[in-house]
Amino acid sequence: MFSGLSALVVEDVADGGDAIVVTARTRDVAVPCPVCGSPTAKAHGYHRRTVADVPVDGRQVVVHLRVRRLACPILGCRRQTFREQIPGLLERHQRRTVRLAGQISQVARELCGRAATRLAGLLAVPVSRSTALRNLRRLPLPRREVPRVIGVDDFALKRRHRYATIVTNAETGERIDVLSDRTADTLETWLREHPGAEVVCRDGSATYAEAVRRALPDAVQVSDRWHLWRNFCDKVQLEIRAHAGCWATINPSRPGGIREQTTRERWTKIHDLLGQGVGLLECARRLSLALNTVKRYARMPEPQALRLTPAYRPTLVDPYRDHLRERRRADPAVPVTHLLREIRDLGYTGSANLLVRYLSQGRAEGDRPVTTPRHAGRLLLTDPENLRPKETALLEKITAACPEMTQLADLINVFATLLKPAEGNDLKLTEWITTARARTRRIRPPPPPHPDRHPPSPPTTEQTRSFDRPCFGRCGSGHGSRPAWCRR
Repeated sequence: MFSGLSALVVEDVADGGDAIVVTARTRDVAVPCPVCGSPTAKAHGYHRRTVADVPVDGRQVVVHLRVRRLACPILGCRRQTFREQIPGLLERHQRRTVRLAGQISQVARELCGRAATRLAGLLAVPVSRSTALRNLRRLPLPRREVPRVIGVDDFALKRRHRYATIVTNAETGERIDVLSDRTADTLETWLREHPGAEVVCRDGSATYAEAVRRALPDAVQVSDRWHLWRNFCDKVQLEIRAHAGCWATINPSRPGGIREQTTRERWTKIHDLLGQGVGLLECARRLSLALNTVKRYARMPEPQALRLTPAYRPTLVDPYRDHLRERRRADPAVPVTHLLREIRDLGYTGSANLLVRYLSQGRAEGDRPVTTPRHAGRLLLTDPENLRPKETALLEKITAACPEMTQLADLINVFATLLKPAEGNDLKLTEWITTARARTRRIRPPPPPHPDRHPPSPPTTEQTRSFDRPCFGRCGSGHGSRPAWCRR
């Protein structure tokens, strides 16, 4: 039961109610002097120490220990007397045994302060959160070997103000180190102090690329799947916006409001001036618009690409929209109470406030909102298995709008398949690059194939604490999830 106290002589064990009280003493053996090293067993005096040991049967164990103060046999030694220590059992100035302190340290390592205190109390080891943190700080830092494939990425300590760099094992996702900033010199210094990496998985940062090139000129730099898919999504979105004039015709007509009329007028004026040879800055001056606004209008081939569509959620009034539209067209001054009575006879179960809000938003005046380029991009970049039947039908109409959209959908499906590690992906990726360059120049091809191009991505800002990062869109474990930029 008290095997951890084998270095002592147990004299008595008593039941103290909530605790088990053990009375023990040290063995009568010679102990070397801590200064000169001469062994001695001559006792100069005795001292009492009260220490805690690991609990037994859910109760605390308190050890009343008698230790000796020994006299050094060397007369010229500057340490004439000293108190004996018990190595491996009890350290100097400690009131817990080594094994009990180790258990507290491990609990604090997993749960940290307050949570470790709550769990330790349930294990019959009452400690404060400060004590748990002190034991945690005493643990030596593990020495991690630099793996063959490392991942490098930045995360925000304070967004838009302070950033740091995290280095991970790209094969296991284990954190290796956290650097104070994201400059090239800091990463270069760390790589020179920790050689051994053969492959560096990183994002598209030129700063990290330069640091790796200077510190590890022979290392292979590869792009991680998250940033690869994210950059691919951005280029696909540009291609979708460029062909908005083709697939926008699949949407039902919607009456234009004041905002849409203003958008169309601005687009017409800007393109008329550009057709006359007027520069962008001069257009901004003549129309009293910001330069960035003029640039945005100038990039759009059709004004419908700039249409801002309100995102309404389905409501209980939707099934009765056609009836409301016909009644308001026949009698624009029909009271809302009459409309409420009529649709309740048809089965409406909602409230009057919901109907008033529905009519105030103008949702009964026109058809459903048009599909925006972002919505179309989400449909194209989502796994077809995770789309609803209505979304699948809309996706088929979008891809069939023009040959370019059909080719774009084929390229997206093939590239999403290549993000899953499989044999022969290097040859398939080379073929995909050739096909993409032949079909369109808007989609930037990924970097050359490499056997280590599929390691997990480094953690992001929010997940840095848990050191786990979900993938983006269709890549990795997040296959089929919506990309972050097109979530609603």
